[in-house]
Amino acid sequence: MKTAIIMMAMSVLGFTAQAQKSTNKNSKTVVLVHGAWSDASSWDAVTPLLKAQGEEVITINLTGHGKDTTSFAGITFQTYVNQVKAAIGTRTNVVLVGHSFAGMVISQVAEEEPTQIKELIFLAAALPHDGDSLLSLAQQDPGSHIGKSLTIDKEHGAAIIAKDAAADIFAADAPQPVQEYIAANLKPEPLAPLATPVHLTEKNFGSVKKVYIHTANDHAISYPAQQYMVKNNKVAKVYTLQSSHTPFISMPDKLAAILIAESK
Repeated sequence: MKTAIIMMAMSVLGFTAQAQKSTNKNSKTVVLVHGAWSDASSWDAVTPLLKAQGEEVITINLTGHGKDTTSFAGITFQTYVNQVKAAIGTRTNVVLVGHSFAGMVISQVAEEEPTQIKELIFLAAALPHDGDSLLSLAQQDPGSHIGKSLTIDKEHGAAIIAKDAAADIFAADAPQPVQEYIAANLKPEPLAPLATPVHLTEKNFGSVKKVYIHTANDHAISYPAQQYMVKNNKVAKVYTLQSSHTPFISMPDKLAAILIAESK
């Protein structure tokens, strides 16, 4: 039981990094990018389900997350963008999935490498316009529970969420032991990337197909905020999961089914 709890909790705040590469640049690839206050193991319950359907899967551990101890002072938004681009390499036909803050990252990747991306999938994610940052979008979301529990540590360049708020914000539908594990292992987030605006154009970012997966019971990026972003962007298809901010914990099978359907 304890092992199962830890594995579930690591889906939000685990400490493993995964990266798998293929030499076939034309093969279909699903690239999974985790959000803030998380790491690559967010996808641990989803990845095997995708692989079972023959998908090539790459999970990216963003610098400064999980076991990576890079100083926050050296981490920029472009650091993340370059990581994703390096993982994609020369592949084309890429399905690029971003959770939460990673919606910003995958948007900038699509701007810089539009011909390599088959589609963008935004999972409970920020869906920006040119000039938006995560913090600027968050200021437009009064339904989010993050603001009242967020502390900005300018000296160390960190964004910190109160541990006693972590379960409510990220995994309100998780079992209590999982919630407790998440709270106990919550780590600060590099601040600078959260405040950095994206630079997007209609020619590049605008040309890439976009899919959005709503999480209707979300306390991090509220459902109304998600709906507003979709309404004000060109989104080809929308799905809705009755989950918290972390459906990869509460319903990985349903999430995987969507990703598999979209990657066909």
